[in-house]
This record gives sequence, structure tokens and C-alpha cells, in this order.
Amino acid sequence: MSAPAEGPLFDKVALLGAGLIGSSLAWAVRARGLAGHVAAYSRREETRATIEKLGFADSVHGDPAEAVKDAGLVIFCVPVGANEAVAKAVGPHLAAGAIVTDVGSVKQAVVRDIGPYLPEGVEFVPGHPIAGTEHSGPEAGFGDLFEQRWCILTPVPGTPEPAVDRLKTFWERCGSTVTLMDAGHHDKVLAITSHLPHLIAYTIVGTAVDLEESERAEVVKFSAGGFRDFTRIAGSDPVMWRDVFLNNREAVLEMLQRFSEDLTALQRAIRWGEGETLEGLFRRTREIRSGVIEAHQAGTFDAREPERLGIAGSAPGKAGPGED
Repeated sequence: MSAPAEGPLFDKVALLGAGLIGSSLAWAVRARGLAGHVAAYSRREETRATIEKLGFADSVHGDPAEAVKDAGLVIFCVPVGANEAVAKAVGPHLAAGAIVTDVGSVKQAVVRDIGPYLPEGVEFVPGHPIAGTEHSGPEAGFGDLFEQRWCILTPVPGTPEPAVDRLKTFWERCGSTVTLMDAGHHDKVLAITSHLPHLIAYTIVGTAVDLEESERAEVVKFSAGGFRDFTRIAGSDPVMWRDVFLNNREAVLEMLQRFSEDLTALQRAIRWGEGETLEGLFRRTREIRSGVIEAHQAGTFDAREPERLGIAGSAPGKAGPGED
């Protein structure tokens, strides 16, 4: 982990939600000296007790209005579907000059649900760190989660440049590379790079679950690398992903339609033995993989990676980010 580059950027940072992303941000902020005080909000008493036990926040709150008091930076880390209710609760209590941002995987819905409740003098810079694991809950967080990852900022029109620059510096000191993007363009790009792959993974694993019991046992026992990767993706928090699909439905449905058409063409090639068509497709997609590697976005395919990073994760049935 990088040492702090300079002094704190904010006197106080308030994290509204303490799942994987929120808790990882807390660890990063503390380790890198980005704020004098870290406040964490969770609506669940059990989660608040866990936060206090882990010790990544200076104060823990069951009321979001208390958490944001005097905070220079307020980060919405709740599932996208909870943003509006939390924004209503905290809006009147935000400090003048505060910067409000978020970590959601969709951006137009965030602008729609949070923006109307922010008072004059509070700057709104939605954001999306392209980072995460399939684990959830406050125990899953670790301070290096954002190292060498992209963070996309989608400032609303009219946002003062100093506020954007300050948040950009914040994410850079968390280890990320920051880029700016229009909210609508972000949602379309993420629909194909993140949302559709998750939808496909959930579907494939769901198909395996629906097999007869004897076959299902063999699917688990003889899982090849490809299926294991799908189960890792499908192990992501269900509440968070429910909200993502419902709040980015147009872009997801557009990409799903295009995928369905491509899948039909591939099905036809297999049926009619069109080997050249299949090989041509596989060669083109292999080039995409090479590009991902060159962009340092490949990660690893080591099934032990979470353990190597010291991620305990959450066991089945435990609270995920949507229940914090």
C-alpha cells in the first residue's frame, strides 16, 4: 500500500453504507491519511457492531443525518435502489461546500435519485470505482481494493472544476486512475462490460441449479475453469445486482438483444458445421483478451486469490451491501 502523499484532503468523510466498497474506502482513507475522521452509517445494528469491532471508522451511526454532519465528503455506498431514501434523509443536514459522490454501477439513476435532494452550495460528483470482489459485507473490505483500478467520475453539468479536481485527487490517492465520462455513456459502456456478463453468469449458474440432482452434483464436482469463473461472478451480492438491472434496464436490454442475436448466429454456425465462422469469431475475441491484458485489467484466474488478499468474505445468508 502506498504511503500518504500529503496531508488530509477532508476533515471528515462520511460513508453511507459499509459493505465491501464502503469498508474498503474506510480502510484506504485511514491508511492514506485522507481525512481526519471517518464516519460510517449502517441501518442494521448487527452491521454497526461489526464495524465497531473491525475498527475502520472513528464513529458509527444508525442515522445517516448524524453521519454526514460537518462532513466535507459524503459517499453513498448503499445499493442504488436505496439512494433516494437516504438522500432525502441527509439532504437538509449536509454542510455547505460539501462534496457528495457515490460508488454505484449506474449513473443516470444516481443523478435522478440523489440530485434533487441536495441543497444549494453542495457539489455533486457521481462516481464509480471499477473494483470489487464477489464477497460482501464489512468484513470483506481491504484498503488496496482500488489500487491500479479505474474510477469513473460523471459530474453533473455546472459542477465547479475545483470540486471535481478534489474528488479526482481523492481517488488517485486511493490508488485509482480517474477518468471523466457522461453519465449516459457510462451506463451504456458498463452494460456490456459488467452488467451483461453478470446477467449471463447468473443465468448459466441458474441453469446448472435446475438440472436433475445427480447431474447437478457432477457439475459442482467437475467444474472446469470457465464454470468456476461464472460461479464467482454469480456469487456477487443479489440485492446490489437487482438494483443495477432495474436502474439500467434500457442499456442492459439493448445489449442483451444484441447478444441474443449474436448467440443465434453462433448456434446456426455450430448446427451447420461452419468451422471458419467459429474460428473467425474466436480469433477476434482473443484479440479483445489481449487488449484487456495490455490495459492491466486482466486480474488473475487463481481461485486462491481472495485468500491471498486476506478477504474473509461473507458466508451464505450473511448481510450483503444491500442489508447494511
